Amino acid sequence: MSKLLMLAVLVCACGSAEAADLEITPFQTRNQSPLVQIYGIPPQSSSDIVPTGKIQFNFNQDLSSNYTVHTSLHEQISLDGETYRLALSARYGVVAGWEAGIEVPYLIQGGGFLDSFVIEWHKVFALPQGGRDTVPKGRISYRYRKDGIRKLDMDSSSSGIGDISLTGGYQVYEKQDGGQYDRLALKASLKLPTGDSSYLRGSGGTDLALQLCGGMNSATEWGSLGIYGSLGALVMAGGDVLRDQHNPVAGIGTFGVGWGPTSWIAFKLQLNAATPLYHDSSLGELSGSSVLLVSGGTVKLPGGYLLDIGVGEDVAVATAPDVSFHLGLSKSF
Repeated sequence: MSKLLMLAVLVCACGSAEAADLEITPFQTRNQSPLVQIYGIPPQSSSDIVPTGKIQFNFNQDLSSNYTVHTSLHEQISLDGETYRLALSARYGVVAGWEAGIEVPYLIQGGGFLDSFVIEWHKVFALPQGGRDTVPKGRISYRYRKDGIRKLDMDSSSSGIGDISLTGGYQVYEKQDGGQYDRLALKASLKLPTGDSSYLRGSGGTDLALQLCGGMNSATEWGSLGIYGSLGALVMAGGDVLRDQHNPVAGIGTFGVGWGPTSWIAFKLQLNAATPLYHDSSLGELSGSSVLLVSGGTVKLPGGYLLDIGVGEDVAVATAPDVSFHLGLSKSF
């Protein structure tokens, strides 16, 4: 055991001089609760702008397990299923300080295979099951009733293109002083109604998101340290899902910290939050502010590829999936 500890210390010490090479950047993931992921909350909140003439590709995969059942005097909701989202995005440096991009997602809504794993995980750590262990495994059932009226009823698996987003960004501030690197950028995202809203692959409406994104990275004797965050607003025009209850505007934000002990690995914690996307409901799934905690890190692979690995949990219970698994691969050319 002592030999392993000494080896770990040597690895960290040897890599600390180059630790700043691996910048601490946000996870490109978002809340995949069925009634949240249909709107245009941007998964990309980094403060960097792609250099002129360069292009950055990202391939992100998110697998989320949803289960929540709540009943109030006038409402009943049941969200039981899995969402698998694959997204290919590209950002291009148009001119100095400006970038433009696109994100094309592909979604699978279904019963999935994570139910047994989540149930056993809850047993091991003595966590409440919330009824998950009493219902059929591997099913998809998204239902919502209000005042006796069925407003959502989906129990069929589906797959297809989601809502495509056009993105842009402008570098507001950038400063590098020795081992200190600070940036501030204004980012925008226009989500188009290209996904089928009847299968919750989109909202059926056009959304516009604006964010101010910042980041600070420092090289220290203990490795690279980073802090980042974003704050913005999401404007939602129209939509087919719970049309009379969705809010036209919501606040969105991220906050994260990270530590890179060597030049090839970094560990990160990130919070994704949003104010309620719906109103006229006493249920947290609809009218509660969502908070998602993502933990994991980044690994630098040969060829300059970066691999993000993260696990997400619903800090504000029932406002996000029980558990989400994120993989993100990026490369600049």
